[in-house]
Amino acid sequence: MTTQVAERLVEFVEALRLKGINAGPSETIDAAAAVQVLGFDDRDVLREGLAAALVRRDGQRDVFDMTFDVFFPAGIGTPTSAEAADGDLDTEQLRALLAMALADNDGRALAQVAEVAVDALGPVGQPGTGTHGWSAYQTLERLRPQTVVAQALAMRGGGSGGGQGHSGQFTDRLEREEIRRSVARFRDLVAAEARRRTAEVRGRQIVARHVVTQSTDRVDFLSANAHQLSELRRTVQPLARKLATRLAARRRRRRRGQIDIRRTLRSAMSTGGVPVKPVYAAPRPSRPELVLLCDVSGSVAGFSQFTMLLVKALSDQFSKIRVFAFVNAMDEVSSLVKDADGDLISRIQSDARITKWHTSSDYGEAFGDFVEDHLDAVGPRTAVIVLGDARNNNQHPRFEALRRIAERSRRTYWLNPEHGSRWGLGDSEALAYAEIVPMYECCNVEQLSSFVGRILPV
Repeated sequence: MTTQVAERLVEFVEALRLKGINAGPSETIDAAAAVQVLGFDDRDVLREGLAAALVRRDGQRDVFDMTFDVFFPAGIGTPTSAEAADGDLDTEQLRALLAMALADNDGRALAQVAEVAVDALGPVGQPGTGTHGWSAYQTLERLRPQTVVAQALAMRGGGSGGGQGHSGQFTDRLEREEIRRSVARFRDLVAAEARRRTAEVRGRQIVARHVVTQSTDRVDFLSANAHQLSELRRTVQPLARKLATRLAARRRRRRRGQIDIRRTLRSAMSTGGVPVKPVYAAPRPSRPELVLLCDVSGSVAGFSQFTMLLVKALSDQFSKIRVFAFVNAMDEVSSLVKDADGDLISRIQSDARITKWHTSSDYGEAFGDFVEDHLDAVGPRTAVIVLGDARNNNQHPRFEALRRIAERSRRTYWLNPEHGSRWGLGDSEALAYAEIVPMYECCNVEQLSSFVGRILPV
């Protein structure tokens, strides 16, 4: 391996680490061995080889692919297709070419249209300045690929299923869905081409740091968009399987019980009174009960929904789970979570009584409702988890209500999706509530997994 390739590989691994892929020296050595064996003749084979050496967790492959495209691009400089077009194509002509590529389901044509579109519609800033580059967002906004779905469908001869009965309508729906998937692939191609072109003029490290997204387990719940939240929901089941294994292992370790002094001393008589082998008391296996108190207002709703779905997937690890949701009124939603299918938060907002005379968060009022109406849900075997950012909109915080819940439960925890640096600022009561119950920063899936796997009672 040449020095230049080795340096590129090290830079690549460092960029992955910045995005949450924990590749260390051993993984880097494995990746170098893969490069030596696979070479650069087939870029797709090299991609898979490096991914096998460096990617270890779910939700990291998209980050790896984007970073790989920056450090090991498919080409250099202006693509041949863009040079051939030489700026002669306007937006409508590009849209027509895109419709033809979609109608033919031609992957190579889609890639060429993406290259030409980025070259023609994506330039931003002035050449030679620190702002020069290519923007995927600007390209897609000008081209509007979603508007050519009907045109591409018509080129296929579709869109006339209404006179062909149910069979024709079904075929039209299949073709429309296939074209929409191709549009999504085209968007990815545009984004990849814009990153590649920008990396050449502004540097690979800068693009990898500021343009490549974080791995799924490091995306902040409060800043996640709809697509990212959808991706997060898809990670619930595989994450639950891992956490269930971890919780079961912790439970097995606890089943050893405490040392039985009397039986240990009796056993030690055979070794001259030396307790070589301690005897443990019979364990009393039990699974804790779990109660969730979930703020489902505003941006916190995404965090609460993910956690509720995760707890539902982990239901076998607890003897009983009850879920309560609130904005400023508390209502039980256990049945809605149990039958969750689709947008859980929308169902809660429509079917549960979670607001009173206003729609702003009021933790004090909600805790007061819980103490008055649902305190019997908490007992000596119950772990209570509060989910929310503790932003009380300057209402009465009702600390005594939370204290009563904590005193009645086995353990009470608060998971806060805001960064700790913002606790106590503005209308946040986080620091005051944290004096009553332990509060943990849970901004992303990684932090939430750590809490469930290491701290949650078993």
